[in-house]
Amino acid sequence: MAIVPMKKSDLNGEVGPDEEFAQVVVREHPNTDQPKVLDVQIKEVEQFKTIDDLVMLEVTIPGGEKREVAMRLADFNKLAPDMPTVLKNARGTRGRVPGTRVGNGNG
Repeated sequence: MAIVPMKKSDLNGEVGPDEEFAQVVVREHPNTDQPKVLDVQIKEVEQFKTIDDLVMLEVTIPGGEKREVAMRLADFNKLAPDMPTVLKNARGTRGRVPGTRVGNGNG
């Protein structure tokens, strides 16, 4: 006699062997304040749709409030008439303005 580990899908309730299951971590959701782990059958994973060309933003409001924003690239690009140029000319997170050189100017 052998003991076979089994799992139960958190989505459809079906039971099966470990190798038929994937682990899905819900990082952010309005109904929970911490990440949660779901056990789902591999066949159920295809239900999770990806969003191609997703832009992730961090917005900081005066006073220090920060929030994460995700939006489609097409929508992001509509925010300015020439978004590729706006991004090219924007300063980096390290604070240097594009086109500036590091050094003392002696050379």
